[in-house]
Amino acid sequence: MRLSTRIGRLWRGTRHTVLGFADRHRPLLVHIVPLRRCNLACTYCNEYDHSSLPVPLPEMEARVRKIRELGAVAVTISGGEPLMHPDLDQIVAAIRRRGMFATLITNGYYLSPERIHRLNRAGLDHLQISIDNVEPDGVSLKSLRLLETKLGWLAEHRDFSVNINSVIGSGVERPEDALAVARHARGLGFSTTLGVAHNGQGQLRPLSEREMKVYRELRSLEALRWTRINASFQENLVHGRPNQWSCRAGARYLYVDEGGLVHYCSQQRGTPGIPLALYTRDDIRREYDTPKGCSAFCTINCVQQVAWFDRFRGAQKLEARPLGGFTPGPRPEPLPSAHEGGLSPVPPSPEEAGA
Repeated sequence: MRLSTRIGRLWRGTRHTVLGFADRHRPLLVHIVPLRRCNLACTYCNEYDHSSLPVPLPEMEARVRKIRELGAVAVTISGGEPLMHPDLDQIVAAIRRRGMFATLITNGYYLSPERIHRLNRAGLDHLQISIDNVEPDGVSLKSLRLLETKLGWLAEHRDFSVNINSVIGSGVERPEDALAVARHARGLGFSTTLGVAHNGQGQLRPLSEREMKVYRELRSLEALRWTRINASFQENLVHGRPNQWSCRAGARYLYVDEGGLVHYCSQQRGTPGIPLALYTRDDIRREYDTPKGCSAFCTINCVQQVAWFDRFRGAQKLEARPLGGFTPGPRPEPLPSAHEGGLSPVPPSPEEAGA
């Protein structure tokens, strides 16, 4: 990564941090979904299907404009698999033109040197890939062996920061693989994080003794350095203890689904369920002061990290509203596993691959 890029990003980060502290009714992070479709079928995920069409670019650009009008600091693009959206580069560029940070969460399958250069030109700030195991298994194809070449391309060509995330408690056959993934990623100059698996409502799924051992070793390696800000949350969760905190979802954090509705997070879809186009500062003020009944055992890291900015501010004053009651729909049929010879899941069209 070029030094000038690092300096520019540091300056923007400092400026946005100041703005975030100064205005408590400014969204710090908005999560947008331009495409629900995914080329994989990880068994612990409930955020995808195999048939959805991409949201048209003009609509995505209108949503980016609205997000900026609300004062947002950063935007994370995910899915589904966002690299399958034919206009992803333009969406990233639209975010950056409006002065916001642009982050992308992807499974990495559609990365190539040319694709990475396109993301550089669009101005992407940060990219995260989840890698769950060394060899693919019945839970996840997001595997080091299948993505190792892609990681090498990223190390060589990217102008943005890269984080490699693993999910503990997901049911992969060898949770110890998270250690190998973290060591490999750090050797390439990437940061690493570890997420704790949740159920269909974003609540804690207890770790096994074997998974707890992996978690402890990763901590001892300091593979989670940049999430030390959130360390106490994970410590409580892996021991089954509740966290006492004020969740500011709907205010400091917004989750905007492919239909353009605003929700608390990916696991609480349905609340408040207001169209982004109609969302106002009054909605942000209300949700800032509204407790969330699911917060004690929440494992959604990005929401917890955003709440850190307001940890010294007053308690929430309103009454918690009933949650939207989101329940995942029927799970799509699993794709062929690597053990069945299906190492290349759902071959992309030239448009999806960015050719």
